[in-house]
Amino acid sequence: MSQQINLFNPRFLKQKNYFSAAALAGVLAVVLVGGIAMGLVARRQAAALEAQANSVKNELAAREARRAAAATELAPRQRSATVQQELEQAEAEHRALLAVSAILDKGEFGNTRGYSAYFKAFARSRVDGLWLTGVQIVGAGNEIGLQGRTLQASLLPGYLSGLSREPVLKGTSFGQLEMAQPKAADAGPAAAPAPNPAPPGGTAAPPAPAVAPYIEFSLQAMPAGAKAEGL
Repeated sequence: MSQQINLFNPRFLKQKNYFSAAALAGVLAVVLVGGIAMGLVARRQAAALEAQANSVKNELAAREARRAAAATELAPRQRSATVQQELEQAEAEHRALLAVSAILDKGEFGNTRGYSAYFKAFARSRVDGLWLTGVQIVGAGNEIGLQGRTLQASLLPGYLSGLSREPVLKGTSFGQLEMAQPKAADAGPAAAPAPNPAPPGGTAAPPAPAVAPYIEFSLQAMPAGAKAEGL
């Protein structure tokens, strides 16, 4: 009886190498190219985001500059110290007129009803930026003189219109008007002009003449039938 001996050993078979050097090189090349491409895309996206951020920063800076310019243009102007003092004095004089009117109403100075009506009219006809510095009433109101100051000459027509609506001044014509703008020296040291700067190697030029920041006016009621002047 014959016997068969199996001498096959799988270890001696030729093994196939599925991951050759060429295959590995190809895979590495694909990975490298993909990484470079992704890096370029990411760099472009980062550059776009940086440009967008710079644009937003520039827009914010421009808006801030416009806001600062608008705030500078709309900033309240400083009032002249002299004008502020004159306005405060006018307020005090207005309150004094009201107090005098109240005293006259009580009759503490006897028969003064004719003059109390005039003081009431002057107190009611108040205009911002215009104030009285003197009042003269002669007789039964046939002669009336008003002295005052105003920041603008254009306020006088409105003030005269208000006076004409007062019953006690019906028929009274302030036909004589005088206006003048005093020099800064007469208005006080606050309105004095600053000296001009001296040129290099020279002497300082004398300060330019300046005027007070208000206009002085004088109104006189003309007798009936007289011709108006100055208006």
